Amino acid sequence: MSMGQLTGLRALITGGASGLGAAIAAAFTAEGAAVVVLDMVDTPPAGLPGGAGYVQADITDDATVRAAVQTAAERLGGLDVLVNNAGIGAQGTVETSTDAEWQRVLDVNVTGTARVSRAAWPYLRESGHGAVVNTASIAATAGLPDRAVYSASKGAVAALTRAMAADGMPDAIRVNAVNPGTADTPWVRRLLDVAPDPAAERAALEARQPHGRLVSAEEVAAAVVYLASPAAGSTTGTELAVDGGMGGLRLRPRRD
Repeated sequence: MSMGQLTGLRALITGGASGLGAAIAAAFTAEGAAVVVLDMVDTPPAGLPGGAGYVQADITDDATVRAAVQTAAERLGGLDVLVNNAGIGAQGTVETSTDAEWQRVLDVNVTGTARVSRAAWPYLRESGHGAVVNTASIAATAGLPDRAVYSASKGAVAALTRAMAADGMPDAIRVNAVNPGTADTPWVRRLLDVAPDPAAERAALEARQPHGRLVSAEEVAAAVVYLASPAAGSTTGTELAVDGGMGGLRLRPRRD
């Protein structure tokens, strides 16, 4: 795909202050999109791409979400693309996870995605070629240990993606999701830092992905760029795995 594949498009990216969201914002800007980043930090992050705007909102609060989306749309002169990337992680089994953890993670990852989408929908409808890309996870399709709440939330995001895609047809709004594998992000690095043996834990995470390494944020961003671009005009209701084959491959152990 050539550079400039998002030229002329106006995009709002949630959770764009760091990690996957920051990589997506950088990729969108490089591909010619006009970008506004939405995150909950009070001031624009230092690494915000040149020319990108910033709005602050807590996606668990409907009033601030609606105000932030309106501000973003006014700055951009409309809205063609929404990337619902904001989310939080959680560790624990179904036995150890508390009601408070369930409520917190579902409120951010699932209802938060719905809140931003609801506020953005009228602007996307006006676009005539709107696109939404949700960040789901390999946890939506593979059973991972110690990730009960997180897996349930991302499974819900995947199901929501398909429902939104069906509802978006009359409005010419495409809706897709990316399913990243374990990615080299600040959240994963924080988990590694508190592990009893960080090097061994990283090696285990790398080994469970068939290509033998963590997924890069830039690889996920490239997939989001494609799904948001006119090149994916016939793609909707789809989950694009960026997981090194973890979701679908069952390889034999390698022999030296």
